[in-house]
Amino acid sequence: MFGIGMPELIVILVIALIVIGPKKLPDLAKSLGRAINEFKKATREFKDSMDMDDDIKTLKKPFKEITNDLKGSLKTPVPTMTDKKEDVSAAPATFSTPEPPPNAVPPVSAAEHYPADAASDPQSDPKSNLDRDKMNE
Repeated sequence: MFGIGMPELIVILVIALIVIGPKKLPDLAKSLGRAINEFKKATREFKDSMDMDDDIKTLKKPFKEITNDLKGSLKTPVPTMTDKKEDVSAAPATFSTPEPPPNAVPPVSAAEHYPADAASDPQSDPKSNLDRDKMNE
């Protein structure tokens, strides 16, 4: 214990008894014991927090590696259309619609597909056809 033997400890206690007095010495010893206990508790908590910091560092390491990999991949240039040097002069100047295959189904009109729209058309309405016939007579 810091190189203090039993004779030195007895000398220190006798001097403390003379200086402080027998009435206050037990209170001083009690407060000194509490202070040492608080110091040990604070030291233990500090060690635990340092262990947590180490644990957090080990958890952060893979995330830092992933982040660095992503940053590295973003720094590499992405090929664009301007990087490709193709001869576009051979491309046709006009665009035409492709011919349908020989066995293709002919397109269907919207009236055949959507009868509700056809019903709202005044020319396809049977009443308007009757009115038109009467007017022609």
